[in-house]
Amino acid sequence: MKKIISFVLASLGLLPACGHKAYDNADVEEFARLSGQSDVALLDVRTAKEFGEGHIPGALNIDVKADGFIEKAVAQLPKEKTIAVYCRSGRRSADAAGQLADKGYKVVNLKGGILAWQEAKKAVTTDDYEVDEFTTKSGKTVKFHALMHACIRIEYDGKEFEIDPVRKLGDRTVDYASMPKADYIFVTHEHGDHFDQEAIKTLTSDKTRLITNRRCADMLGYGEVMANGDKTVIDGITVEAVPAYNITEGRTQFHPKGRDNGFILTIDGLRVYIAGDTEDIPEMSAITDIDVAFLPCNQPYTMTTSQLVNAAKTIKPKVVFPYHYGQTDVTTLPAQLKDEGIDVRIRHYE
Repeated sequence: MKKIISFVLASLGLLPACGHKAYDNADVEEFARLSGQSDVALLDVRTAKEFGEGHIPGALNIDVKADGFIEKAVAQLPKEKTIAVYCRSGRRSADAAGQLADKGYKVVNLKGGILAWQEAKKAVTTDDYEVDEFTTKSGKTVKFHALMHACIRIEYDGKEFEIDPVRKLGDRTVDYASMPKADYIFVTHEHGDHFDQEAIKTLTSDKTRLITNRRCADMLGYGEVMANGDKTVIDGITVEAVPAYNITEGRTQFHPKGRDNGFILTIDGLRVYIAGDTEDIPEMSAITDIDVAFLPCNQPYTMTTSQLVNAAKTIKPKVVFPYHYGQTDVTTLPAQLKDEGIDVRIRHYE
């Protein structure tokens, strides 16, 4: 009799699948409450096609039926966060929840999946960009959108920041026309995967401020120029231009010293380092108190994985986003920096 009851409960999603450690199930309202918390990571385990047709805002997509699911999940999901997982109806996410629980994660599965979520009239988006949220010292929210490669969109207090906006790279595109006009555009240097005059034009209104280096300003015919070492305050946001260059023999022609910028933005106490195209240069030892760091990792143009690890250990940010990584395998980085207390988050910045 007990076996029959257990089978029925499991089939209804009220018990974890056989062989898996326990996880929790949540109804839509509880799941919605959880998914908005900073210590919770939202995971959609459907196919990329399903995800693109509509998903819960802020969700990371890893297909539970694809090869290497659990390896990808462990590489991208921090162990200290609760994982809020969902699929279409709850079956695939139950499987994923069990696998994650077996790996030591605290997991909550959405009963009824996104079908129940939509039936409850909860928000769904077709924006396939991953979003990470951080809280400033006064309790405001800063959102980082992983667009592609070196392209980052930042939202803060009704303001829009665009970093190195580019419309197309290979078969990947960013539709800037569908996004709000930028209040601030930052361009690190002139290479085509960072500098796109048409993207800048699309994002620019009569109120937009563009901050860049001398070369890009000369090419555009306008822009607020910052050189390495310059510091200014723009509408209450402190902006520091820091060096970004190659140091390895045979690479220095890609990004010569003194030409290009990285930027440090201090937004209501939240310090964000956007490194631009650089290796682990000596000047990084002077970069301190960083909350969020975007570090490039595509050899030979920027850093190798070992250089990125060295850079992270030098800067000691709370969170690192490897970006600009192309075909470089960055999935080993979380394990390499785990003992440093650095939260490594891998997003789709190929």
